[in-house]
Amino acid sequence: MATLVSDNLDEVERSISDTAPCHYILKIQSFSLLSKNGIEKYESGEFQAGGYKWKLVLYPNGNRSRNVKEHLSLYLVFVDVSSLFRHGLEVHADFRFFLLDQSKDNYLVVHDAKEKSRRFHRLKHQWGFDQLIPIRSFNDVSNGYLLDDTCVFGAEVFITKETSSGRAECLSVMKDAIGCKHVWKIENFSKLESEYSESQAFFSGDQKWKIQLYPKGRRHGSGTHISLYLALEDPVTLTAGSKMFVEFTLRVLDQMQSRHIAGKVSHWFSESSPESGWAKFVSLPYFHHTGAGCLVKDICMVEAEVIVHAVASIL
Repeated sequence: MATLVSDNLDEVERSISDTAPCHYILKIQSFSLLSKNGIEKYESGEFQAGGYKWKLVLYPNGNRSRNVKEHLSLYLVFVDVSSLFRHGLEVHADFRFFLLDQSKDNYLVVHDAKEKSRRFHRLKHQWGFDQLIPIRSFNDVSNGYLLDDTCVFGAEVFITKETSSGRAECLSVMKDAIGCKHVWKIENFSKLESEYSESQAFFSGDQKWKIQLYPKGRRHGSGTHISLYLALEDPVTLTAGSKMFVEFTLRVLDQMQSRHIAGKVSHWFSESSPESGWAKFVSLPYFHHTGAGCLVKDICMVEAEVIVHAVASIL
């Protein structure tokens, strides 16, 4: 008996039909060459049913990711996944799969025995059967499913309900997150005229970052301190409502004795909160003191170490 992909096992019914599937037919010639050529998964072309686009996904030797053995696996996939995310759309559909018996010219039909609709939504856009049919039965010539190394599958999809859900969020926490270091060499420091200077952009966690330095201070550090910040290079590249939890360290390097001045903090970066750091990172008198090593031959060295630990995004 076939098994429906679900959190709970449902009864699956097999029946025989003389009528061909009305929405899609997939004919495969030289079926045995799929395995011989290392094709473990085949995705059909798109087809329309109920006003939406769908496709079939066939695993000729079973879906190994679900530990399927000795069976063919077949699934129905909702193609326009972006609409599920964008509109919070949920599409309820009844579907059935067909396998042509070429000897008797009729179809084996596999479907849910209770005619239960399946809900396609942003967290689940694929349903189907892990164990559509045993490979041995499929290959048995007397069953008529595979003749002259050719077989024919089919599908019907009927929409029963459409709904829109509320907002949803996905939090992805990185396992063994890897940090990125970037060193910024600022030459001719005394000649900086702008309110602030920025480093070249560098990557960490699939985002571009930059260091911002205010040589005469910013906000409550204005006129008394060097201000130093980590900022997203282009906050608008973040999808609406998304944010990243980042642990970072900024250092003004002591070029003489390696007694670096460092600050470490964690921050949720987003389009509305694209920067974090210190208005009072190091006092101007200490920074300019010849023995501090912060400014040597009018060169300042700043280092950033950035680790992205988690990303939250709107579904």
